[in-house]
Amino acid sequence: MSYVIALLSNAIGSHGPFGRFVRIVLQIAALAAIWFVADIVARKFSLPVPGGVVGLLALLALLFCGGVAPRWVKAGADWLLADMLLFFIPAAVAAVQYGGLFMEDGWRLALVVVGGTLMVMFAVAFAVDRASRLERRIEVRRAMVARHAVRA
Repeated sequence: MSYVIALLSNAIGSHGPFGRFVRIVLQIAALAAIWFVADIVARKFSLPVPGGVVGLLALLALLFCGGVAPRWVKAGADWLLADMLLFFIPAAVAAVQYGGLFMEDGWRLALVVVGGTLMVMFAVAFAVDRASRLERRIEVRRAMVARHAVRA
């Protein structure tokens, strides 16, 4: 699949707005295909996580092992992230339909949303801090190895 994405991206190129549009559409189609296959796998094996999570992990594994280069999905992912608000419109419509629930248990829902958001923020901050420290240690080791190689 990654070979097909690379081949199509190189064939189209990024010349002009039409080439960019086609590249974004192809990259979104590739991301959707990964999600679709992951959803089938999640259902087939009765996994306790949704297909979207399995697809995200599969894409992450492909990116880390080099099966998919980031530039092959970057434009499509950037477009999806830029227009992410559109994906929450169905949730807003559902919230309007269940107005009574918000009147009765709104404070509980707000508490859960705020608490969950804070937990995610702390988890991301912790992960970024650890990754930064790891990168720093790796850079120091590389500098020391380079320094010893110059002296030898």
